[in-house]
Order: sequence, then structure tokens, then C-alpha cells
Amino acid sequence: MQQSGAASARGCALVPLLAVLFCQGAHVALSLEIKVDAHVRGYVGEKIKLRCTFKSTASVSDKLTIDWTYRPPSSSRTESIFHYQSFQYPTTAGTFRDRISWAGDVYKGDASISIRSPTLKDNGTFSCAVKNPPDVHHNIPMTELTITERGFGTMLSSVALLSILVFIPSALVVILLLVRMARKSAGLKKRSKSSYKKSSIEVSDDTDQEEEHDCMARLCVRCADCLESDYEETY
Repeated sequence: MQQSGAASARGCALVPLLAVLFCQGAHVALSLEIKVDAHVRGYVGEKIKLRCTFKSTASVSDKLTIDWTYRPPSSSRTESIFHYQSFQYPTTAGTFRDRISWAGDVYKGDASISIRSPTLKDNGTFSCAVKNPPDVHHNIPMTELTITERGFGTMLSSVALLSILVFIPSALVVILLLVRMARKSAGLKKRSKSSYKKSSIEVSDDTDQEEEHDCMARLCVRCADCLESDYEETY
């Protein structure tokens, strides 16, 4: 009797322990996994995207909620800037008014947002919180946003990249075309010169004609001398 009583006592003691273990297992199974970029860099006036992705063990439903908050540098004050539950609810007040837009897709596990026309005052920490009941337990990751002015060095690097991708290939094509045209022109000149070279017959004909001209000239000179001599004898 004493042994059975002790066994039943031990069994009763195990029930709360099993219940705790079961609850912990359920807690782990129903947890959400959320990921964001730890550091994001942007430029003044250029639209920027804050990425946030999540994985849930439960199917996405109308109960899913997404909340983005902002905390300025060196401050503990947080500001709600975006809320989602079936519809998008960007903030209608504060520094981010009319500048937050939805850039995600909950059915693909994407809870990203975009900031239009960022300024230096937008620097700070952004948090992405997602709840998809019964998955509600999760970490709340944070993104540090740094907005800077786009300097001359960045612009110069952009121009250099554009030159490499566009102008240099175009210049190479033009150079190749010019070389090809020059070679073609040189070949035509050689052909034209070779076609105008005189044959040996034509050269002999030209020399014969020159000799005939010389003979005629000498005959004319002799005739003129004879006429002059006859004229002098008559007188």
C-alpha cells in the first residue's frame, strides 16, 4: 500500500512537469522568425526601402498585424509610423507623414516599407513587429538607418561606371570601324594603281610616237634651212 501511494504521488508530481514541457514545446512551435537588415544606408531625397521578412508556422489570416516604429538617435521615445491589418495604415502625423508606403506582401512573408524623400532627420532605429495568431511570440529586430548627402565622390564614381558601361564600348566600336575603313581604302588605292600601269606594248608605242615626232621636227628644220639658202641665192 505504501509503495502504490508513493508511485501515485510521483505520478501526480510529473503531471505539472509534463504540462510545463508541453507548453514550452507549443511556445517554440508557435514562434515567429523575423529578419531585417541591421544597417541601411540612404541618400537625401532618394527613396529607400526598409526590408522585413517573417516566417510563421500558421497560415496568414486577417488577424495578422505588422507594426513599424521609429526611435530617434540618443532617445528612448518611440513613434508608430506604420500599421497593417488587412489594410495599410501609414502614419498621418509626425515627421514621416505622407512619406511611408507599403512595399511588402504578407502572403510571401514580406513586411517591408519604403520612405520617400528621406532627410538627415530620419536617422535612427526602426523596429518591425509581426503577429500572426496563434504565432505571437517572437523577437523584435531593429534596423539602424543612416541618411547622408550624396557627395562629389559618389557622383564621380557613378559617372565613371557609366563611362565604362557605355562610352568605352562605343569608342572601341568606332575605332574598329575606322580601322576597317582605312584598310579597305588602302586596298582600293593599290588596285587602282595596278590597273593604270602601262604594258610593254603601250610603252613601246609611246617611244615610237616620240621618235616620229622628233623626225618630223628635224625635217621641218631642214626644210626651213633650204628655203633660206635658196632665197639668199636669188638675191
